[in-house]
Amino acid sequence: MPCMSDRADSVYPTYSCSVTGATHSERRLLCNRIEGNMEENTGRDVETGSETGGEDALVGNVNKLMVSPPGYSGAPRKGHLVFDACFESGNLGRVDYISEFEFDLFIRPDTCNPRFRVWFNFTVENVRETQRVIFNVVNFSKTKSLYRDGMSPVVKSTSRPKWQRLPAKNVYYYRCPDHRRNYVMSFAFCFDWEDDVYQFAYCYPYTYSRLQHYLASLERRNLPYLQREQLGLSVQQRRLDLLTITNCDRMGPERDKKLVILTARVHPGESPASFVCQGVIDFLVSQHPMAQILRDHVIFKIVPMLNPDGVYLGNYRCSLMGFDLNRHWQDPSPWAQPTLHAVKQLIVQMNRDPRVSLEFYIDVHAHSTMLNGFMYGNVFEDEERVQRQAVFPRLLCQNAPDFSFSNTSFNRDVVKAGTGRRFLGGLLDDTSYCYTLEVSFYSYMTAGSTVPVPYTEETYTKLGRNVARTFLDYYKLNNLTKDSKPTHIQSSEVMSQTSDEKGNDAGRDRANREREKSQGVRH
Repeated sequence: MPCMSDRADSVYPTYSCSVTGATHSERRLLCNRIEGNMEENTGRDVETGSETGGEDALVGNVNKLMVSPPGYSGAPRKGHLVFDACFESGNLGRVDYISEFEFDLFIRPDTCNPRFRVWFNFTVENVRETQRVIFNVVNFSKTKSLYRDGMSPVVKSTSRPKWQRLPAKNVYYYRCPDHRRNYVMSFAFCFDWEDDVYQFAYCYPYTYSRLQHYLASLERRNLPYLQREQLGLSVQQRRLDLLTITNCDRMGPERDKKLVILTARVHPGESPASFVCQGVIDFLVSQHPMAQILRDHVIFKIVPMLNPDGVYLGNYRCSLMGFDLNRHWQDPSPWAQPTLHAVKQLIVQMNRDPRVSLEFYIDVHAHSTMLNGFMYGNVFEDEERVQRQAVFPRLLCQNAPDFSFSNTSFNRDVVKAGTGRRFLGGLLDDTSYCYTLEVSFYSYMTAGSTVPVPYTEETYTKLGRNVARTFLDYYKLNNLTKDSKPTHIQSSEVMSQTSDEKGNDAGRDRANREREKSQGVRH
């Protein structure tokens, strides 16, 4: 049994053999495919168009599909790989046998919307020990991807259940004329345990069931300052959960009740958003002194998964019925977009309630082409309001070493008019601020460094904890703590490591500026 560690190439010691130790024919095939088909792209980050037929016609996931050599009719053998994606958040629509060590994999498009093909999540079993393979994910719909900048898929197996990133040197992203000029991500891998089932995914999955287990565990704690309620149901009758976190006993009628609303996973394939959201919740329900003060002064209402059907189905951007919910805030349908309709009704109701002051709406996303965490905000004519809107991102930059203020931008693009940030920014009054909080699918750079640090599940949740504690700074409540010196929040309970957070993020910001200028934005 290999020794476990945090590095994928040591957890799976034969990974590196997939390229450097491969046979001559394997190396030649991979090099020919990569070098012959790689093409530089200078266009905007857009979704490539779809055509009828072909992979766009895929409507379901592979189900325990054994892929044998063409013409083979004997009993299945070890090494005849079995692919499966018929599980929660799974996505793999087709597998083509190219050779004994190469397979073309097709992402199943979002349900009822063939335009979006990004998220994948599948298992492989019936492997042969030391079996080397090249997997080509051949039908990505996005032109730009962090796979070109060192990002790699994540993998785990039954004997090593912790997700790990594949070594970046084994991953290639390129445009392929053999596949309608779609972008292809190829990665080399060597299976090392015959009895293991291996699972590969675009990024760390965070499923609907995982959220339900997490929320049930919170409920069992019977915390007096936490309320869980069912705000509504999805088209497929999954729960739309709403958490309210506040200390009701300390907020009498004479107190000014500030309200913060946070949502996540309107885009189901953006799984890092769930880890960030869980980090926010973990901190707010903890016994940390800062969390206790926040609960005394602020009401937090959190919708952790706005698109539960899309998450369950393994979609990247859309709901069950093929809607990008983040383009339908203006007039959501109660039957076609019931979760969005329910959240909008909640926000409108809270905005009309004279007993509370709705001051923040934050929608959490993940970004497929940028590094670090950053925010999008709105544009206002009032310069003073513009300056006030920049306060929270600046404070977050001081508290979170992975947050970049230089990547934070404020816009009012017409195509974004249907987003939560844009619509609610126009609906709420001038004392309210609406943001999209983005976090990279891949990595961040800390101050003074030009070397990206890949995100993990823990560092995503750490960003969420730092988002939560930033409200303490924003509302100037630090003087109510025994020790007002800034701290990096290390866990959901009373565990904080004191350090000076008032650093300068100029180093990582300079490294990101060219990326910010040259790449388009979808959120």
